[in-house]
Amino acid sequence: MTQVALPALTLGGQLAIALKFPKYGLVLALASQPFWLYSSWKAYKQAGQIGIFVNTVFFCLVTLFGVVNYWVF
Repeated sequence: MTQVALPALTLGGQLAIALKFPKYGLVLALASQPFWLYSSWKAYKQAGQIGIFVNTVFFCLVTLFGVVNYWVF
């Protein structure tokens, strides 16, 4: 499931932002974050790749801020 959802949601979010629909692009990008966190956590545990996990956590927080900024305020 992760192998399909990760690229589909990520690319869908980027495409929506490129097509001038940032509200929906950020929602799609946020929907992909659990899959990114899962994949990067596995990479950290199996290969010690802490950098991708830290990057994913920060990107998740930035995307969450973007969703709150567009949809709440």
